[in-house]
Amino acid sequence: MTSEMVVAVRDPRGFRSLVMGFREDGTVVFASETCAFNLIHARYEREVEPGEVLVATKSENGRGSVNVERFHELEKAESLKLCLFELFYLSRPESFVFGHSVYLTRYRLGELLAEDFPVDCDFAMAVPDSGMVSLLGYASKLGISIQQALIRSHDSFIQPREVHRKRKVLMKLAPVPEILEGKKVVVVDDSIVRGTTSRIIVEILRSAGAREVHLRIPSPPVIDSCYYGVDTPTKEELLLFKMSQAEACDYIGADSLEFLSLERIKAKIGNGRHFCDACFTGCHIGCSKRAVELAV
Repeated sequence: MTSEMVVAVRDPRGFRSLVMGFREDGTVVFASETCAFNLIHARYEREVEPGEVLVATKSENGRGSVNVERFHELEKAESLKLCLFELFYLSRPESFVFGHSVYLTRYRLGELLAEDFPVDCDFAMAVPDSGMVSLLGYASKLGISIQQALIRSHDSFIQPREVHRKRKVLMKLAPVPEILEGKKVVVVDDSIVRGTTSRIIVEILRSAGAREVHLRIPSPPVIDSCYYGVDTPTKEELLLFKMSQAEACDYIGADSLEFLSLERIKAKIGNGRHFCDACFTGCHIGCSKRAVELAV
């Protein structure tokens, strides 16, 4: 960005989302997802295509104008690798990413989760606020009630050190014992990374009287780090890299733990071959073994 122009570039494979919009005065706006436009009263125009370079300059009347230039031809569609983790975790629910409504995608994945892993329970609940949309799909599909059995204080939630994260979880999430006492509950969360937070949440629910706690996750297990722009933990810190699913369930302390399969998710989303799933499979596109070692 200079005083005269803004240049927006998206990588040829499209790993990360990049969208373009306009404000009422004609100013061009670029952002990683569409929810940012709500904050500045901008209108969504379109996605920046993979491999596309957009140059936004002032026109003679002072209104923003966009000129498009390409450094090279776009990659073939089969080689696009859009970040699947964006839809599960990174993007806000009200955003529109990779041609998909994030809200509707998470809702439908919750429905899939209910089809594959139903539980005879007293009620379902979400980990605030990450699992809420998938919870709605899960509960609607099974026709079960929803309770807000964990109340969250809305401060910053991410902490870099495990000791800090544990203290924060205990401060942020307060159980409602009157709802949980003697109940069999299903807890929906968007993903499990290190597993520390999930373990603490199960402890909190049991201490408040929950008789059974079943975890349902509308994403596959995260087993590898990302080298395409997401700041994830090292592979050795990831719970499902270190442990089998059964071992992870024991570590977390849940009565059961189930994840949606990658195959089911891609079939539901459509054009699944266009998505990067390296954090779920360990198959890093365009990275040699040596490049991955250097990145670590």
